[in-house]
Amino acid sequence: MAGQKIEEVLGRGVPLRGDDIDTDRIIPARFLKCVTFEGLGEHAFEDDIADMKSRGEVHPFRDERYRGGSVLVSNKNFGCGSSREHAPQSLKRWGVRCIIAESFSEIFQGNCVALGIPCFVADHATAEKILDFVEKNPEKPLFVSVVDRLVKLGDYQPVLRLQIKDGSRGQFLDGSWNAQSQLLDGAERAAKLASELPYMRWKLR
Repeated sequence: MAGQKIEEVLGRGVPLRGDDIDTDRIIPARFLKCVTFEGLGEHAFEDDIADMKSRGEVHPFRDERYRGGSVLVSNKNFGCGSSREHAPQSLKRWGVRCIIAESFSEIFQGNCVALGIPCFVADHATAEKILDFVEKNPEKPLFVSVVDRLVKLGDYQPVLRLQIKDGSRGQFLDGSWNAQSQLLDGAERAAKLASELPYMRWKLR
């Protein structure tokens, strides 16, 4: 069973301006007690949402213009802070399938790869162009290519170049980002090897 290959993401954007948006803001610590990750999406940015509401503002994750969006766009050091995997899990369950930012926390980025969420890096000028476009055209799609390392805005003009780590890009393109699939692919070989080990033969009796 091969993992699903991820070559591109097509979807509307969700603009989330700001540097150093940490994992505690993405999913507050009180939600880490969950037994499974189901339902985490509805709590993504819950405290930020409440804070903005108290000031008469609307957070992008509650803004009707961006409902159903799947390409999250932000600025520097996105996903910093603690390494909680609940953060990318909550974003995925909210509907995020791809993230574009100026930079990422390395651990957060690795957790995203394990969930099949490509993380692209854009320079500041490019990030601002994408954010401006999404805010002015919330109904128009973004086409993000893992293959060609680029994003096309709206009617696919302009084309903006992005960066993605070669290792994670390769995993998305060959499906190896899905560790569960790799384990299942190797289950028969693992069982055969186990049966050949003296101490395992004793345990398998």
